[in-house]
Amino acid sequence: MDNPNPKPIKRIGVLTSGGDAPGMNAAVRAVVRTALKQGIECVGIRRGWSGLINTDFMRLDNSSVSHIMNKGGTILYTARCMEFMTREGREKAIATCKMLGLDGIVAIGGDGTFRGALALTRQIAESGYYLPVVGIPATIDNDIGCSNYTIGFDTAANTAIECIDKLRDTMQSHERCSVVEVMGRHAGFLALYVGISVGATAVLIPEREVDFEQDVVEKIRRARLGGTTHFMVVVAEGAGSAVEIGKQIHEAIGIDPRVTVLGHIQRGGAPTGRDRETASRMGYEAVQALLSGKGNRIIGTKAGALTDMDMEEALAMEKKLEMYRYEVLEALTPGI
Repeated sequence: MDNPNPKPIKRIGVLTSGGDAPGMNAAVRAVVRTALKQGIECVGIRRGWSGLINTDFMRLDNSSVSHIMNKGGTILYTARCMEFMTREGREKAIATCKMLGLDGIVAIGGDGTFRGALALTRQIAESGYYLPVVGIPATIDNDIGCSNYTIGFDTAANTAIECIDKLRDTMQSHERCSVVEVMGRHAGFLALYVGISVGATAVLIPEREVDFEQDVVEKIRRARLGGTTHFMVVVAEGAGSAVEIGKQIHEAIGIDPRVTVLGHIQRGGAPTGRDRETASRMGYEAVQALLSGKGNRIIGTKAGALTDMDMEEALAMEKKLEMYRYEVLEALTPGI
């Protein structure tokens, strides 16, 4: 949805919503600094869409975003807001937008963030008011269909890899099996990437139905016959409970696995260079999109280059896991 009546953009809002992802601060910084250089004021909306309902905001200037790109989390805080899913909640949000005199919003988050943006702009359009929203994909799951890459994935993957490498040291010393659960309720991008990177014996992902005997037990048996004395099983949370997988391994083979659930440690920590640089470019492009009169767009990556796509079209896209990566894992598993 492009602006039917283009007018100078004087003030924009920026928010972070949904689960936090390393690199969100770098994106906020890029939006603010790019906008200020164009003479545009910036308002930070705190706690995601909830901030528009509850008038929770702050003025952002150059000093506000100094020294934040190396920090995990988000200085604007983030939240999931059930009230925003209702027309009444969005009416409150629209009233805040009008009160602040916003000419556009940059929303940083995942699928839920963008669906909220789409519902808001549609409701705004009914009243004849125009407020463009540009989305920046930031989620450690890397599951946004219109973008090859989402902010936070690289940092989360490296955090998991570092933790698993340390676990492997003790597993190898004691000749044990370790079952590690990583994030990924609906997508196995993180689990499979990490599994290949740490040389896992087995990886369980939501996209592939689990055959416990073949996918776990037999792989451990063959690895043991091949001379391996320690085993690493990586489980995406959406593929099953690591605790239950550990119990099943014990019942089937008799070994006593050590279970580790990495949990929210994957969301924290200083973002990697890739996440900082990608977030900075996406933040810059989001402001450029608003300046060019574009609305309801999502900034994404394709073949290494940044693109912007219609939000409605983008949300209809499904991102499928490249199963050849699973074939790579199978080929590199010992004893198979």
